[in-house]
Amino acid sequence: MFGSHTSPARAYADLGRESDINTASPHRLIVLLFEGAETAINVAKVHAERGNIAERGASLSKAIDIISNGLKVSLDMEKGGILAARLAALYDYMVSRLLFANMKNDIAAMKEVLSLLGEIHDAWNQIDPDKQK
Repeated sequence: MFGSHTSPARAYADLGRESDINTASPHRLIVLLFEGAETAINVAKVHAERGNIAERGASLSKAIDIISNGLKVSLDMEKGGILAARLAALYDYMVSRLLFANMKNDIAAMKEVLSLLGEIHDAWNQIDPDKQK
């Protein structure tokens, strides 16, 4: 029933995430992107500390993909004006810091990006339209 590398618990967790994505509001989808990027960076930090170079690189690549092709792409540059432009530049900066972190095994750069993501994530949570009803 499950592939050789898939446990029932893992399959259930994946199903839960897929279900969450399929039923999520646009606001919730952005929250999931923040959570995914933050998780990937935290996993990369652990791999960096343990000297697992390939795994660190894979986790940082996942975070970079989420930031570039999720968070940044979701910006509405037309309606968002200067704020969207500044967020796009900040996301570009985060990607460059994660690339640096991967090349130099720099945990401080990973922590810097986590801090920046955390601030934006917190602000995003405060404007949750579902909580304002």
